[in-house]
Formats: sequence, structure tokens, C-alpha cells
Amino acid sequence: MKAKIYDQAKIINNDKLTIGDYSQIDDFVFLNAGKKTDIGMFVHIASFCSIIGNGRFEMEDFSGLSAGCRIITGSDDFLGGGMTNPTVPEKYTNVKTSQVIIKKHAILGTNVTVLPGVTIGEGAAVGAGCIVRKDLEPWTIYVGESCKAVKLRRKDIILENEKLLLKEYNIDA
Repeated sequence: MKAKIYDQAKIINNDKLTIGDYSQIDDFVFLNAGKKTDIGMFVHIASFCSIIGNGRFEMEDFSGLSAGCRIITGSDDFLGGGMTNPTVPEKYTNVKTSQVIIKKHAILGTNVTVLPGVTIGEGAAVGAGCIVRKDLEPWTIYVGESCKAVKLRRKDIILENEKLLLKEYNIDA
């Protein structure tokens, strides 16, 4: 089975997008593949998510974005070193692009915003409405606007289920 991309999803620079089997991009997702975007297997991007900024973006296998997430891979610096807004030719702006990486089994809740340069650690869970400004540790649960770590997430069951699913689908691990 190949990936499912719904008709009402909008993808810019799709020549720079790779997407793994069994992944799904829902209607009303806006994805600018930027410099390069790699989406693994069994990844879900829910409705009303946007991936913008023209930088590099990666979602590893079994990760997911809940409805309304905003992934930003580049931004103006707003310090006055250049004009700001996408209608201005690039040579007159000071846009800084970076990358955002979402590791295997990480899940972002509804309306999470991830700023440029961030890596979400393997298995991390981010609660609704968090603003992620820095790298997140693996297998940790984060909540609140400030994205505070509150406890560790169990990984044993998740990783065992991954093995069973891959075996069932005849996928080499």
C-alpha cells in the first residue's frame, strides 16, 4: 500500500517530498516541502496542520501531528536586517531557514506549534497548545504553553507493538 494524500491537502514543492507507505495526509493540510521533506511509514498528519518556512522537515516512522499543528522551518528574524513578508524578493529579506525533525513514535497534540531548529525526541508526547522552542527529550511527556516536561512515557508496549505490526505487514525492521 502506498501513502494516502487526501484531495483537499495542498502540497507545494511536491518534487522535494518523500512519503512512506501507510502514511496519511488529511484534507486541509498545507505542506510546503521546502528544501526537502521526508515523511516515514505509518505517519499521520491531521487536518488543518501546516508545515511552512521553506526549510528541511522530517517525520520519522509512526509519528503524528494532531489537528491544527504548525511546523515552522524558517522565519524572518524581525531585527531589521531585511524587509519582512513573502511578497518581497528574497535578496531584500533576512529569512533564516532551519530544520524540524520529529523522531519515531513522537506525537504532537492539537494546535502544537514547533519553531525552527527543533528536534522532537523519539517517543516524546506533546500536549495540546504547547509552543516548542527547544529540543525535546525522548520518551517524555510535555504539557502547557511553555512545554514543560511532566513525566516519562512508557516505551516498552509501543516498541513491542511496532515489532508485531511490522511482522504482520511483512516489513523488515
